[in-house]
Amino acid sequence: MSSTTIQVTNSVTMGMYEPPKAMSRWRDTSKAIVTSNAGASSSIQAESGHENKFNYEYASPEMTEPSLNSEDIARLSEKVQRRLAQNREAARKSRLRKKAYVQQLESSRLKLAQLELQIQQTKQIASHMGTTLHANLGFTGHNNAGLAAFEMQYGHWVEEQNRQNCELRTALEANVSDVDLIMLVDVGLNHYSHLFRIKAEAAKTDVFYLMSGMWRTSVEQFFIWIGGFRPSELLNILMPQLESLTSLQMDEIGRLRYASRQAEDALSRGVDKLQQTLTQIMFAEAVGVEMYGIQMTSALEKLGAIEGFVNQADHLREQALRQMSRILTPRQAARGMVALGEYFHRMRTLSTLWSARPRDTG
Repeated sequence: MSSTTIQVTNSVTMGMYEPPKAMSRWRDTSKAIVTSNAGASSSIQAESGHENKFNYEYASPEMTEPSLNSEDIARLSEKVQRRLAQNREAARKSRLRKKAYVQQLESSRLKLAQLELQIQQTKQIASHMGTTLHANLGFTGHNNAGLAAFEMQYGHWVEEQNRQNCELRTALEANVSDVDLIMLVDVGLNHYSHLFRIKAEAAKTDVFYLMSGMWRTSVEQFFIWIGGFRPSELLNILMPQLESLTSLQMDEIGRLRYASRQAEDALSRGVDKLQQTLTQIMFAEAVGVEMYGIQMTSALEKLGAIEGFVNQADHLREQALRQMSRILTPRQAARGMVALGEYFHRMRTLSTLWSARPRDTG
């Protein structure tokens, strides 16, 4: 060991050692850094504290726990009760809608079953009508394409009448508006007008075919009057089916029925007069073949008036239906159309049952 090392060691040991100047500067620098860091730390903490205070002061109500008083609790309870009541009401309405929907489905199912039954009955009636017509044509010797076309058109007319009747009944049960009922009634009236038009065309081919009623079922033929039904009888059928008729409506219907009977009587007298005239012409004493030819020619000319009587009777029927619809309200008119269609449908059904009845062969 050198003398210098020994001297330093002794100096440290004795507490008398003084570090070099470079060492002293390094120590001062370290103190400054520590002091600076401490100041910065204090500044950061201060800023952090300020920021936390800012965040706390300006925080949203959701971030702070609200303090509720008794009024707030009462309002909150009212709101909850109101919401629960609304939910209960919504649930009740939903149950009612579901119940109505189920009832509607059941009603539709019953209507569909009824419609299928009516279609089946109509097919049976049409089949029976076709058999009857072919038998009659074979017996009388008629084989006219015009009458066959009329029979086909009339079969389609019956099917469409049944369809319209079901539609009107459904509309009444559904309580549709008067505007919709007026449209359906007009469709029904136009459908009857179509029947009178095709009858007028058939009358040009063979008016006696229409007069005899061979194109209708057997029960309908029993009530035939100049190729159809008496308008006054149709009014008598409709009257009991109508509800809440006012005194004014009753008076107007009474006048319409009276006018219809007057016109019917006039047409009936005209037909009777024509029959008498034909009888006088055909059975007058004839002198020679030439006079016989004159008689037949005159009879043919008189016989042509039958077509006019059928057309006038159909015109009277159409006017009675349209006048009746004007007197009634839309709902009453719809009920009347349903009743009229049901009346004809039952007569055709009765004809089918009559033809299919068991017969005593003994």
